[in-house]
Amino acid sequence: MDFTSRTLFPASVSARSLLTTAAALCLACASQAHAVSCTTQAEMKEPARTAIMTAVRSIAQKTQANDVNGVKAATIASVAGNFGGIANAIQNLAPLLTGAALNVASVYDLNASDAPAGQEEVQFFCGVAANAAHVTFNIPQLPPGHYAFATVEATGVKSPQRIAMLLQQGGSSSGTWLLAGFFPRPLLAAGHDGVWYWERARTYAKANQPWNAYFYYQTAAYLLVPADFVSSANLEKLIQEQTTATPPGLPGVQPMMVSAQGTQFSITDLHTDASFGGLDMVIGYKTNDVSDSAATRTRTVALMKALLVQHPEWKEAFHGLWVFANAPGQHPFALELPMAEIASQP
Repeated sequence: MDFTSRTLFPASVSARSLLTTAAALCLACASQAHAVSCTTQAEMKEPARTAIMTAVRSIAQKTQANDVNGVKAATIASVAGNFGGIANAIQNLAPLLTGAALNVASVYDLNASDAPAGQEEVQFFCGVAANAAHVTFNIPQLPPGHYAFATVEATGVKSPQRIAMLLQQGGSSSGTWLLAGFFPRPLLAAGHDGVWYWERARTYAKANQPWNAYFYYQTAAYLLVPADFVSSANLEKLIQEQTTATPPGLPGVQPMMVSAQGTQFSITDLHTDASFGGLDMVIGYKTNDVSDSAATRTRTVALMKALLVQHPEWKEAFHGLWVFANAPGQHPFALELPMAEIASQP
């Protein structure tokens, strides 16, 4: 599913880079090297907690109202100067939030005022390490400052959403909290939450269906992790289970090669998406030319059929296949077909 984390710090983390995510999550037990601190919501004094929650709720309400300029005005200068990604995210989110109830679900105070500048990443350890509620933040290239992380859940609508935000406290005497990072993600995919996908992934793993298991674990992680730099004991367990279930041959540094009707397809991306109602497997492959749409469609259908011969278990786990053919300098050719229709294609 093509949902994107929105952060304007230079080394933003790809929502699809699960190996990067796993590496980041494994740092939860590392020692804290610099003078940074985390205060959980329960540990905060009421005025501090209220100030953060008020700022977060206000930004969420502006997002719901599609008030791009209002959110930009409540954003730190370095991020507001390059606001295009967040503006697009707000415009895409606003229709989904119409009529939603907004609830601030979690708040953390992250003080990195004494952290050295130029660190590759800054780590915050929140709560008691041995406790299941312990949370770790591993934020890349975070400048020194006083931050907060909070999540807002928008529920009561067809497509409930979670909006995670990184805030920075301004230098003025009022200490205003301003937006520094924006991370929207859905709470459900094809009508199911992350725990459901986690449970189904375990079922597929036990049935020796690693491809189904891996992508259900991937979907669960996407729905449960509010931002790629956030970890907890449960989330680490999820990533570990996914790593164990990783099938050989996934596209990564090298593409995944598939042969169909005498053509070699170079697959560079596999992930899931629920935009068409059910959970689709999304496939991206490289080609030289897509200007002939009829010929490209024929090749794409051939690839779909070849993949289902290799992975017949996909018919059980996914609604359909959604394939993107990517050629240099050309708009991608895209085709989505339900499983039941693929075999009948000419």
